[in-house]
Amino acid sequence: MDNPHELKVSVQGLGVGMFVSRLDRPWIGTPFLLEGLMLSNDDDIKTLKKICQFVYVDPTRGLSPDLRYVTFGEAGLSAKASSHDEIAALRKTQWSVQTDFSHEIKTARVVHGMLERGVREVVTDLSEGRHLEVHKLKDAVDSMVDSILRNPSAFAWLKEMKHRNFYSYQHAMGCAIWSVVFGRHLGLEKDELQTLSLAGLLADVGKIRLPADLLVKPGALDERETALARRHVEHSLELIKDASEITPEIVEIIATHHERNDGSGYPHGLAGNHIPIFGRIMGLVDSYDAMTSNRPYSASRSPHKAVGELYEHRGSLFQADLVEQFIQACGIYPIGSIVELTNGQVGVITAIHSLKRLRPTVMVLLDKDKRPLSQFVGLDLTLVEHDEQGHPLSIKGGLPLGAYGIDPHELFVD
Repeated sequence: MDNPHELKVSVQGLGVGMFVSRLDRPWIGTPFLLEGLMLSNDDDIKTLKKICQFVYVDPTRGLSPDLRYVTFGEAGLSAKASSHDEIAALRKTQWSVQTDFSHEIKTARVVHGMLERGVREVVTDLSEGRHLEVHKLKDAVDSMVDSILRNPSAFAWLKEMKHRNFYSYQHAMGCAIWSVVFGRHLGLEKDELQTLSLAGLLADVGKIRLPADLLVKPGALDERETALARRHVEHSLELIKDASEITPEIVEIIATHHERNDGSGYPHGLAGNHIPIFGRIMGLVDSYDAMTSNRPYSASRSPHKAVGELYEHRGSLFQADLVEQFIQACGIYPIGSIVELTNGQVGVITAIHSLKRLRPTVMVLLDKDKRPLSQFVGLDLTLVEHDEQGHPLSIKGGLPLGAYGIDPHELFVD
């Protein structure tokens, strides 16, 4: 009889202290004499990695695995299992943080400026009828990917702290940045991250062919205007088609990033696995960045609220397990979120920790009486577990943008 507590785990996520209750093959013929194995040393883990792709871990009898390596669902739930298996198959490597935030942010600022200039130059070229020259973006894209691989928090922080003027430029950069942050979490290879990044920068470039008044209209679009706006996908594909550096994968991402899991997207109404996986990834990050940006027809949501809306649409607009993985990547309280701590202090999230996502790093701005501190205080909740009175310290909850007059963009943009 199946154990209801078992979790199906990739062998890449095994660690000492976990109890392996089943393998993806019979125990007989393996070096293990008994069925059921408490992982007490690295040698057992190395052996399992050689003979298995995944195993089943019972968290009631040992340590729990990192959820990034867990596949929820079994063969009996074929659609859900196949969806999780597809995402698990994306993981070809595991990236680790190589630099601290204070060091990486210096490099990230320079690269962010390079990328912004490149995007503006490319958009200007296309607006004036010149051909797309991808090489104007390539060096900055490569440097951005390298920075995010070293420490994803720095670029994510810059993206959230930049002024929200010039939505089209900032949104293009946001899609590029978040797709690399998310792809890094999923374990994609560097060349795949570069592909996602370039696609994110160019996904909506066709909007330059839309009427200017349509792009800045403050209210809802009517049926005719909506049909016209949706043609930007067609325009984007037309603008990139003759660029030699554009790969078929980039074309595919741009063509499908507005399709939706339930078939309600455009231009072709594709659904589920008929949407390429990278198109689904880009559609998710495109929506997240749009929600957290100021647009002519919609004020920005807080990162925390945007994550909540994505979660509400899991299984409908967006593939459920992709949403779950994205939330793991950016946290329940993403970088840039305003939060209140259990001791009453208020601050902004500056970094997410991969193994303790509910204990991020917070820049504390207000004291417990909601008065501004004379000097901001960085607080890593993985290291500080109690307040000055010895009470447990954690995040009490997220706050809306503008709470207590806090505007992170104004405070930290420089």
